[in-house]
Amino acid sequence: MLDLGFVRANLAQVKEKLARRGGDATAALDGFEALDKERREKITRVEYFKQQLNVISQQVAERMRSGQNASAQIHAASEHKEAIIDFQRQAEAADEALQAVLQQIPNLPAESVPDGNSAEDNIEVRRWGTLRAFDFAPKPHWEIGEQLGILDFERAAKISGARFAVYWDAGARMERALANFMLDMHTRQHGYREVLPPYMVNSDSMFGTGQLPKFKEDSFHCEGGDHWLIPTAEVPLTNLFRDEILDEKQLPISVAAYTPCFRAEAGSHGKDVRGLIRQHQFQKVELVKFATPEHSYEEHEKLTAHAEAVLQALELPYRVMNLCAGDLGFSAAKTYDLEVWLPGQNVYREISSCSNFEAFQARRANIRYRPQGQKKPEFVHTLNGSGLAVGRTWLAVVENYQQADGSVRIPNALAPYMGGETLIQPKPR
Repeated sequence: MLDLGFVRANLAQVKEKLARRGGDATAALDGFEALDKERREKITRVEYFKQQLNVISQQVAERMRSGQNASAQIHAASEHKEAIIDFQRQAEAADEALQAVLQQIPNLPAESVPDGNSAEDNIEVRRWGTLRAFDFAPKPHWEIGEQLGILDFERAAKISGARFAVYWDAGARMERALANFMLDMHTRQHGYREVLPPYMVNSDSMFGTGQLPKFKEDSFHCEGGDHWLIPTAEVPLTNLFRDEILDEKQLPISVAAYTPCFRAEAGSHGKDVRGLIRQHQFQKVELVKFATPEHSYEEHEKLTAHAEAVLQALELPYRVMNLCAGDLGFSAAKTYDLEVWLPGQNVYREISSCSNFEAFQARRANIRYRPQGQKKPEFVHTLNGSGLAVGRTWLAVVENYQQADGSVRIPNALAPYMGGETLIQPKPR
């Protein structure tokens, strides 16, 4: 969430930056000035009547000490008290309306974010790896997985409906192996602290990272209580320090978690209808950082490099995209997307989004730190990225390492996590 004082003092600049996002990003600001003016007017009236009440109270005391009739002053004091209560209520209502406006305003794009309206305007930063030259027509992962008997969409649909998958045998083992491989890399090589958080969170947590109230319909809510299935481990990890004040010496803090993720919007876009790309439930290793404002963009580059390291170790070709302003997520100030090459579909697909939210989430979740030598705490900067989406890594391995006979070779770095298994072959029927 943006700072009220900053928006008030820099409204034209805020509108200009939001306009870079395109669409109706500035629409939420339409009533801001009127609401802010109303709120301040009501607060001014409250202060005025409080001052007048103090004067009248003194008059009442003086008249009573001198034995004079103070009924008129007492009546006036009563009227002033009612006016204070009334204007306080009006001020509170205006403040709630103003906060509702602020909650709908997305983050401001960083200066290094390119202009643009959609994914077509994203800027490629770099590429890594060599695309494999196949001497046969590569297949998409859903065909390979079903032919190998390791991926089952039909039974998943019977159990749960569309946008779910069942993994069998080596398919299930490789999903688990990939998660362990990623966690070991991030904790042992990159210095992240591993966390196993709850998979259900309360509304305060969802508000803190920006899912509520704007994206309520995109998430799964549990009836009968205040619990939401997490859309990503970003939510519980970021909220670990909600309403806390950290010491600057603790920063940066880097945490990682492997969790399932649940997203209600998975089937709403009419694209990626085949395979594992867009599921209601999927697994992900998430990386989250808390940093000082002075170092958050340095940490952003590090976090992105840590996600890239997984792809490099698995020898999966990819490219890094700097998202344009119109393609940024609601809470992000800047995002790099890592897009892995999928030969079976002849396309690059997102496998990780690495974002710097600056103070946007921290202000919503009230996560602060105390700079050395200062008494007043400031808001931290939060960052996160997938390190990586496990299901999408699974399908990238299957498509990139497929063999002409229908088998799939295990990447060298992953083989130890597969018990030394180096090849997934069709099981005899």
